[in-house]
Amino acid sequence: MKYLFPIFLITFAFFSLGFLPSKLTKSPFNNHFSDTTQTTIVAKNLTVPWEIAWGPDNKIWIAEQEGLISRVDPINGKKDVLLKLTDVWQLRTSGLLGMALHSDMKKFPYIFLNYTIEKDNKKQTRLVRYTWKNDTLIMPKILMEIPAALGHNGSRITVYKGLVYWATGDALSMVDSQNPLTPNGKILRMYVDGTVPKDNPMKGNPVWAWGFRNIQGMAFSSSGQLYTSEHGDTNDDEVNLILKNRNYGWPTVQGFAESDAETIFKKLNNTVDPLLAWTPTIGPAGLDYYSSNKIPELSNSLLLVSLKGKSLRALKLDSEGKSIIEEQVYFENKFGRIRDLCVSPEGDIYLATSNRDWNPVAGFPKLEDDRIIKISGLSKSDPQNLLSSLPPGSKGETLYLQYCASCHKENGMGLNGIFPSLQNSQTVVLNPKELIKKVLMGSKGPALINGVSYDAAMPAFGFMKDEDLLDVLTYIRSIGSSHATPIEPKMIKQVRASIQ
Repeated sequence: MKYLFPIFLITFAFFSLGFLPSKLTKSPFNNHFSDTTQTTIVAKNLTVPWEIAWGPDNKIWIAEQEGLISRVDPINGKKDVLLKLTDVWQLRTSGLLGMALHSDMKKFPYIFLNYTIEKDNKKQTRLVRYTWKNDTLIMPKILMEIPAALGHNGSRITVYKGLVYWATGDALSMVDSQNPLTPNGKILRMYVDGTVPKDNPMKGNPVWAWGFRNIQGMAFSSSGQLYTSEHGDTNDDEVNLILKNRNYGWPTVQGFAESDAETIFKKLNNTVDPLLAWTPTIGPAGLDYYSSNKIPELSNSLLLVSLKGKSLRALKLDSEGKSIIEEQVYFENKFGRIRDLCVSPEGDIYLATSNRDWNPVAGFPKLEDDRIIKISGLSKSDPQNLLSSLPPGSKGETLYLQYCASCHKENGMGLNGIFPSLQNSQTVVLNPKELIKKVLMGSKGPALINGVSYDAAMPAFGFMKDEDLLDVLTYIRSIGSSHATPIEPKMIKQVRASIQ
């Protein structure tokens, strides 16, 4: 293959299996666990449920990526279709990507959707409001249309105190996120008719905050604080506390401002550091706030589900909601990729799997995927709910699983037509200097998706330490051939020096 390790900038970065950052404790929440773990499948055979929400009818409302809006009775599993969108453009991570119910459905029976369309041979993301009446969705009103791409379209919607908040992706632009006059890479705030509130930061502009890459989760706490989860590139997935009229740094600042360039940019632009960042990345997705006492160890926590992390994470907040003080990981690898969640008024948690999306992981999808799974209790004694240990094998294998396996798969065979096989790569075995260079600098090249050619790219991994590069590249070369000679440490230093 001409290009080693390509990964679409239109999709996710390389995600890990979900390890805790060193800045947080791994201890459980004061040992206040329920006596038993209780999980129940309430819906099955769904097609990539991108968003789920608890409805005013005590049913779970579901938005499936291809354009289906339905609801499921959590007691008997009966599914009713409310709307089938006919103008959704869906490929890879485009499609129906957001759904929110108005915070006061009795007075304002509005449902907000955002999805990808193709218009005048261009991709756009449409925000539209529907009215719920007689068990169907009617009277669509388009509130806004913004540029879209094959990926990085975000996005999430939430309604708080009658105002609509819409988190948009950067649509692969490396400049729009930092331009407050463009709608991409932002959180937009508007009235239910699409008009701009007078107390927004800029007159007539829906932008509330900016500097985002690809937000995948958004939720308000009971005290009215807004939080988001966001995909990083090769490093620094984030959870952020959103403040009015503030810059969150993308693409210059990734995660915490640590490098000289990031520190200077932060000082000049007053950027906000995340509450938490993960490197290796975990693929954070849906986010919700848990205020119930039904599962007491989760109270006052952000609940976050992850795709490559394949888990539910509880992020314990301090009393002011301004910092995360503990993190706990549940159900790692048990249900596969998890795209979204919602919480019932009684405190039950519902998870929506994403195992039939474009990039399945080993062992999935299961026969009845995708599913919605009810969690009504957690047990500390159940090992499936505790933080998983590091995966077995060498350090090189561990690094491979963290950074590479999400695209090139655990066996190195890749994904046909998208991510090339490492087992069949001549570069891997015969040209170690070129291999090192591509990993350090990234690479670009064409990819064929459904018969259409798109630009593809692998981000640079120059941030990795030389010793880690040596370990992971040695392991990769062992996948390609058991006879590949080891890479000498000085070779990495030489290649790194030659490209600086």
